[in-house]
Amino acid sequence: MAQANTQAHTPARPQPSTSARAAENRAAHAPNAAFAARLARHRDELEWLFMELYDDRTALDALTAAMAEAAAARPDDLRRLDVERERDPEWYKRGDMFGMTMYSDLFAGDLKRLAKKIPYLKEQKLTYLHLMPLLQMPHPNNDGGYAVEDFDNVDPRFGTNEDLAALTKQLRANGISLCLDFVMNHTASTHRWAKAAQAGDPEYQDYYFCYDDRTVPDEYDAHVPQVFPNTAPGNFSWNERMGKWVMTQFYPFQWDLNYRNPKVLVAMMSSVMHLANLGVEVFRLDAVPYIWKELGTNCRNLPQVHTIVRMLRIVLECVCPAVVLKGEVVMAPKELAAYFGTPEKPECHMLYNVSIMVNLWSALANGDVRLLKAQIDALDALPSNCWFVNYLRCHDDIGWGLDEDEERRLGIDPLKHKKFLYHFYEGAVPGSWAMGELYNYDETSGDARSCGTTASLTGVERAIITHDRPALDTAVDRDLLLHRAMSFLRGFPMLSCGDEIAQLNGWDYKEDPDRIEDSRNLHRSKFDWAKAELRHKPGTLQNRLWEGMEGLREMRSDACFAPDAWVTSWDAHNDAVLAMLRKEGDRTIVGLFNFSADPQSVQLDADPASGVASGLAADLKPYEARVVEL
Repeated sequence: MAQANTQAHTPARPQPSTSARAAENRAAHAPNAAFAARLARHRDELEWLFMELYDDRTALDALTAAMAEAAAARPDDLRRLDVERERDPEWYKRGDMFGMTMYSDLFAGDLKRLAKKIPYLKEQKLTYLHLMPLLQMPHPNNDGGYAVEDFDNVDPRFGTNEDLAALTKQLRANGISLCLDFVMNHTASTHRWAKAAQAGDPEYQDYYFCYDDRTVPDEYDAHVPQVFPNTAPGNFSWNERMGKWVMTQFYPFQWDLNYRNPKVLVAMMSSVMHLANLGVEVFRLDAVPYIWKELGTNCRNLPQVHTIVRMLRIVLECVCPAVVLKGEVVMAPKELAAYFGTPEKPECHMLYNVSIMVNLWSALANGDVRLLKAQIDALDALPSNCWFVNYLRCHDDIGWGLDEDEERRLGIDPLKHKKFLYHFYEGAVPGSWAMGELYNYDETSGDARSCGTTASLTGVERAIITHDRPALDTAVDRDLLLHRAMSFLRGFPMLSCGDEIAQLNGWDYKEDPDRIEDSRNLHRSKFDWAKAELRHKPGTLQNRLWEGMEGLREMRSDACFAPDAWVTSWDAHNDAVLAMLRKEGDRTIVGLFNFSADPQSVQLDADPASGVASGLAADLKPYEARVVEL
């Protein structure tokens, strides 16, 4: 077996011919014609979906008028991008896709300063940048920006809409697509609609779920589980000024929107188009399974949710087809396929791979990949149109939502296992190397989630504190193992900003009265630019991680990371080792990932039925990740 050559197989991005460029320019400068042609293709389905849901012709006319207005206002450079992306609709599936998520204020301060840091992003060959919420929000109670009080304008703390448009243009010039969250489920209680509702305006009270007494709220509560039973109990809050109960599934200052009212849908679609015209190329749909409420149900994953997401996809394909949708769907794999729609009637282009993130951390703590492999197999069994953004850490916690049926099949007690995991990652289990904290601990149910940066959770912080160099080397191996395994899977990888320099936990959040109540702030700390300066200095921790991330990009330059490559797990006959196979044409590579602190041997059998003519034997060092060519 030879080590895989990971540098000579990068698929070339298709370049338009001179005639194609001329066609692009003509289309870009004929927005009305281009929009009319796209709308003509989708009009019947859009009308059917809208009228089935609302039976409101006036509201439908308002939506199509808003679409025409947004199409006419779309800048020329974005129209050209639309045409380019229509020619290359799977651009976001290419092997060179490499993402990062960050808080713009923690990274640089504001949008203008962030634009000056683009060379740092370019140095990492990023193609995708997800900025945490930056639309206008109340202060300090804004749930990290997920309580939005104006969907059309940037919060003054970050800059202006002009700053956002300038940033997106500079990012595009450097090959980076910007992703922003679009919070569909709720607004801040300080949104102008909510203020009008509180002032007694019945029209805007119908933008939310407002009730005079507990009769209807109690009917909902009989079926709807609580999102945060410990930190924000209940699904409704009493508003003294309005004299009504209002649905607030997440926090009392976040009012759930009533999508049964077509005016809400039209207004929210208009805001999405407005942001797209500022240059946003990807929208992360926050909490999308929750957006439709129906009495007598758990208000999760209802059919009307898919109708709305399908309509949003149609609107974008008509007005700004360069834009793609990324869904946040924290559900079991069996629930995920529906959010992609079908090849004929697609919904989201891609989803966050929450379940794999959780299973990677579980496998690392246990040194056992059986649950991880089962979850990978379940996701790989989904239709080929299902695509994922893979990650280890993000702005949120690690919620231990493992497959309890699979745990029981393997003889694992789900509750005991969950408790082991969250105590392990807070460093409270003998032998744990991790330094994290619990989030949303519920003593009654025994449930809790985990917080911390990748480096701190893999043992880097503890090794530094104890001045243990061998432990530090092992911690770095764990960190890179997780990143390499994550990057080998179906989809594309997204780093959490700071992972590339092993940024540690920000314990100083406990000194800030506005942040101390939310332990997720442990991994929401200011980017350490002084440490980043060490990234090119050989022998430093930062250099080891920086070079490790470069290795990820080199690995993914292989032809076996093409969008249509076949990806599957392979039985390593060893519960500590994850074996993954990628095949494209006549080329096959295998990724071997040892999640154990001990050396491991693997024996992989030949599988002629799958086109794998020869087996593979290998010896792996502790926490080693290896890619070989068959």
